[in-house]
Amino acid sequence: MDRRTFLAGGLGAALSAPLLGAMRQEKFDAAAAVLAKSVSDGQVRAASLCVVHKKDQFARAFGEAKSPDAMFLLASITKTLTAAAVMTLVDREKIRLDDPAVKYLPEFSEGPRAKITIQQLLTHVSGLPDQLPENQALRSSHAKLSQFVEAAVRTPLLFDPGARFSYSSMGILLASEIARRVTSTEFAELVDRTVFQPLEMKRSVLGLGRFKAEDIVRNQTERAAPESGAGDPSAKEWDWNSPYWRALGAPWGTAHSTATDVARFFSEFLHPTDRMMKPDNVRLMIRNHNPEKTVPRGLGFSVGRGAGSPGCSEKTFGHSGSSGTLAWADPETDTVCVVLTTLPGAAAKPHPLRVASDLVAKAVS
Repeated sequence: MDRRTFLAGGLGAALSAPLLGAMRQEKFDAAAAVLAKSVSDGQVRAASLCVVHKKDQFARAFGEAKSPDAMFLLASITKTLTAAAVMTLVDREKIRLDDPAVKYLPEFSEGPRAKITIQQLLTHVSGLPDQLPENQALRSSHAKLSQFVEAAVRTPLLFDPGARFSYSSMGILLASEIARRVTSTEFAELVDRTVFQPLEMKRSVLGLGRFKAEDIVRNQTERAAPESGAGDPSAKEWDWNSPYWRALGAPWGTAHSTATDVARFFSEFLHPTDRMMKPDNVRLMIRNHNPEKTVPRGLGFSVGRGAGSPGCSEKTFGHSGSSGTLAWADPETDTVCVVLTTLPGAAAKPHPLRVASDLVAKAVS
């Protein structure tokens, strides 16, 4: 054996799979360092990062998140999970995306409401508002989801269905209500049965379910969105950390999960299987469905370069949450990036999660 052959063989033996993985993971240390510093500086109480790049996974936890299995309030990333559960009914031919919502919600029939389709509910072009005018009153009275539905079906539309894009949590709510009525199953249970269980997302739940409030890291509410309570002491009975909001199971914003579970969910869209639904329907969710010159949206997902970080491709899909959460996947680089924090999205510019996400995108580009 000559020296060159010996060295090649020795190098191959030395660079075992674990070591190769460790070497490749070093590229994400900069993103982890940003989150670690934000915690050590007292800006962020807890954070979790999970990156899946091809066959490698990098996961770290910071502050009050003691491990990558720490559960966070996902806020609006919940919408992607809700849309997936609704789409499992399309997959089973229980509903169609072009069905008018009124077919399943007969009370949703006044004027142009009768023209709104399920697809428009999921892509934010229905004309429904984001939050109800009486949102704070409903939350402060600890209203049930059924009361939000009753208010949503009669709230004034902002524009004619399909005319333009306007982000709408209430559209997602009514899509989930259709699924509840079609299956005669509470929506939190439906999400668990059709999404969490098939994908083995063992620390994910809509509402609280089998978990306790102390199983989930507490959010920071100062400088947050108004619907979070925004640090107002009088809102502690209905803010993000309240037992009421944690347990409500709002399909637009109260899923709790881990960075690793969310990465598992997003990975299903990069490499579809038939565990959740047929691969064709999985791919349908991350394709733009909105008209040209309108904000591009998939079914429950943001799509396009803006769904990720600078350097991501047009094929990127993702979502963020006002509680300080972000997740995206880019098929071009075969990457999933999930950053969960307790610092509200509006509380810092630049937000540490955005800086960390940008560093992940740069590392894989």
